[in-house]
Order: sequence, then structure tokens, then C-alpha cells
Amino acid sequence: MHLEINPVASRRPNPRRHPRRQCFREAEHAYGKGSVCRVKTPFGHEAAASLRQVIEVALRQSAMWWKLRATTSLARLMRDTNRCDEARAMVSEIYNWFTEGFETADLKDAKALLDELST
Repeated sequence: MHLEINPVASRRPNPRRHPRRQCFREAEHAYGKGSVCRVKTPFGHEAAASLRQVIEVALRQSAMWWKLRATTSLARLMRDTNRCDEARAMVSEIYNWFTEGFETADLKDAKALLDELST
């Protein structure tokens, strides 16, 4: 039996292997890992490292919503370890990047955290 490969079909990108989708999965995976680590060890370095990885991936991919979510979570860890000034600066930077969508849950959450860190 002889199989002939269609040269046009073989050049089509596989959506499961698309690099952007893979990076979003990488960010999502690291975010989930950071959340699980935080539950297991609330002040653990592993959770912070996973969240920093999400921020790094989000920046590479210009995925600002992922950066917002990870930064907010990381800022909560920092708040819990009395690093409020650093946490406030991080959240403020990403929050101020947005120009719309302030009615969304993620931005409301970031704003509430900013308000908490400002008191």
C-alpha cells in the first residue's frame, strides 16, 4: 500500500501544536500549579515561582489578562508576607495598563486588592 502525502495539507499548521496556543497552555498550567502550591503551602516559594513563570510567559505572548491574574495572585502572596509596597507597585503597573474592561471580575479583583494595599 502506497500513501501519498498532500504537500499543501502537510504545510497547514496544526492548531494543537500552534506555538501561541502552547504558550497559553503553559501559562494556564503554571497558574494552576501556583494556585495549588499556595493551597498546600500558603507562603511557599514554589507558588511564587509558578506565578512568576506565568507573568514571564504572559509578557512573551502579550497575554495581559494572564499577567493581571498572575500578578494579582503573586501580590496576595507578597501581602501575606508583609511585602505590601512591592505588591502594590506590581498590581498598580498592570492595572494601569488597561484602558477598558473595568467591569470584569479580574480587574475588579485587582482594584480591590490595590485599595486594600493602599490602606
